[in-house]
Amino acid sequence: MKCEHVTRQIADYLGGNLNDSALSKIEEHLLSCSACKAEFESLGTTWEKLGKLPEATPPATVKARFYAMLEAYEAGQNVAAIRLGWREKVNNSLGRWWPQQPVFQFGLALALLIIGLISGLAMKAPSQGNQDLMVLRSEVYSLRQMVATALLQNQSSSERLRGVSYSYRVAQLEATTLETLLNTLDYDSNLNVRLATIDALSIFYDEEVVRAGLIESLTRQTSPLTQIALIELFVEREEKQAVSALKLLLNNEMFNQTVRRRAGKAIKQLK
Repeated sequence: MKCEHVTRQIADYLGGNLNDSALSKIEEHLLSCSACKAEFESLGTTWEKLGKLPEATPPATVKARFYAMLEAYEAGQNVAAIRLGWREKVNNSLGRWWPQQPVFQFGLALALLIIGLISGLAMKAPSQGNQDLMVLRSEVYSLRQMVATALLQNQSSSERLRGVSYSYRVAQLEATTLETLLNTLDYDSNLNVRLATIDALSIFYDEEVVRAGLIESLTRQTSPLTQIALIELFVEREEKQAVSALKLLLNNEMFNQTVRRRAGKAIKQLK
C-alpha cells in the first residue's frame, strides 16, 4: 500500500470505520514507513484531545434566536414574487425558453441561506432604537450585492438571470453593482438576461447614472425586444432626455422598422 493511499484513509482509521483487511494493510504499512507512522501518531493525539472536549451546550437565548430567524426565513419564502409592471407580458412570453435553475455551489448556497436567516431576524426585530438591527441590515445589503455581482459574472445564463432577480432584493445598490447591471444590459449575449436587467434597473431609475446608462444603451441594443422595452420605459417615465437617442434610432435604417415606428411615436409622446 502506497503512502498516498494510507493518508487518504487516516480519518476512517482513527474513527474505526475500516474493515479488518484494510486495517491490517495500513498497520503493516506503518511498520515500514516512519513518515506515515509519525503523521498518524500526531493526528491520533489530536483526535484523542478532540474526543475529550466537553460537549458545548448553546445558551437558551441563542437557540430561541435561531428558531426565530428560521421561522421568519421560512415565512419569507411564501412572499409573492415582485410585480414586473408593463414588461411582465414580455418576460412571461419568453419564460418557457428560460433555462431551468441549476444547482448552486455549496459556498454560494450557504451564503444565500445566511442572508435569508439574517433577513428573517430583521423582520422579527423592533424597528426603532435598535443599533444591532441597523448593522444587520447593512450587512444584508452588502452580502446581497456581493452575491448579485458574483452571479451576474457567471458563465451560465441561468445564474446571471438569478443575479439580476437577486438585485431586486437590495433597497439601494452601490455604484459598482449598478455599473455591473448596465454592462450586463449592454453586453450580455442572452436576450432573457438583458430583458430582466431592464426590469431591475427600472427600480433604480431615479439614480442619474441609471437614467443616463439606459438612454445610452438604447442604440447599442441589437434586439427589437430590448429596444422596445427601453422605449416603453422612457415613455412611462416621461424621459425627455431620451428624445435625442430616439431620433438616432428613428433615422437609422439599420434598425428594425417596427422599432423605428415606435421610436417616432415615443418622440411625439415626450414632446
